[in-house]
Amino acid sequence: MKIVIIGGTGLIGSKLVGKLREQGHQAVPASPDSGVNTLTGEGLAEALVGAAVVVDVSNSPSFEDAAVMEFFVTSTVNLLDAEARAEVAHHVALSVVGTERLGESGYFRAKSAQERLIRSSSIPFSIVHATQFFEFVKSIADGSTEGGTVRLAPVLIQPMAAEDVASAVARVAVGPPVNGVVEVAGPEQFRLDELIRRGLAARGDSREVITDPHARYFGAELGERTLLPGDDARLGETRFDAWLSQSVVSTPAATQSAMRAGSMRDGELRASQ
Repeated sequence: MKIVIIGGTGLIGSKLVGKLREQGHQAVPASPDSGVNTLTGEGLAEALVGAAVVVDVSNSPSFEDAAVMEFFVTSTVNLLDAEARAEVAHHVALSVVGTERLGESGYFRAKSAQERLIRSSSIPFSIVHATQFFEFVKSIADGSTEGGTVRLAPVLIQPMAAEDVASAVARVAVGPPVNGVVEVAGPEQFRLDELIRRGLAARGDSREVITDPHARYFGAELGERTLLPGDDARLGETRFDAWLSQSVVSTPAATQSAMRAGSMRDGELRASQ
C-alpha cells in the first residue's frame, strides 16, 4: 500500500522509508525538500493521493515555546485536513514517552497539543510514544551543559536505538489503527546522568557530568519515573553497549554531525531536542 512519511528524510523517517520499501510497500518520503510543506499546506494534496497511511515523524525547526506550538498545531491541522479529503485510513504519529508528564516544557506542551488534535479528528490513528534515542546522547549533554560541565538528574530512563524506533513505527503503520498510544522503549534502564556520562566517555568527550536532582530536562524538572514507559511497552532488542561500540567505531565525526542535523527533522524528542 501507499504510505506517506512526513519528515521522511530525517533520522527516523529515512530508516522507516527503507524498512517499508523492503516489505513491498510504496513508501513516499515527504518534506519541504520534496515540495511538501505541512506548515503552508504546499504539496500535501498531491502527496496524499492514493495514500492508505500517513506517518508523521516531522519536527519543529525551532524550539522556542511559541514557535514550536505554532509548528505542531498548524502542521497537524493542515495534515489532518488533507488526509480527510484524501480519505486516508490511518494516521500514525511519533511522539515521546512522558509527554503528558512534562507540561513545564514548551516543547512537550506543543506535543500534547498535537496529540489532542489527532485524537479529536475523524481519522483512525495510532500514536507511538518512544523513549529517548541512543543517538541523542551528545545532544542531551549539549542541552544540559553549563560552562564545561553537564548537569543532569539521576532519574530513570529506558533509551533505545533509532533503528528499533523505526522498526516499531513500521509495524504500527502496517497494522490496524489502535486509536490510542503504543509505547516503545529499549531493553535496559539507566540513570540519566550515568547514561550520558558513559556515552561521552566512549567518545573521548572530557566534559564532567554532575549529578543534580533538580537539573531541568528541556525546561521540566523530572521525577524518578517521568521518562519511563509503562509495563506494556514494546521493547527493542539493541543494547546500549552494543550500539555504542558499533557507533564509536563506525561513525566518523562528519557523519555524526550530518545525522544530528537530519534528526532536527524528526518528530521525536531530541536534545537539540
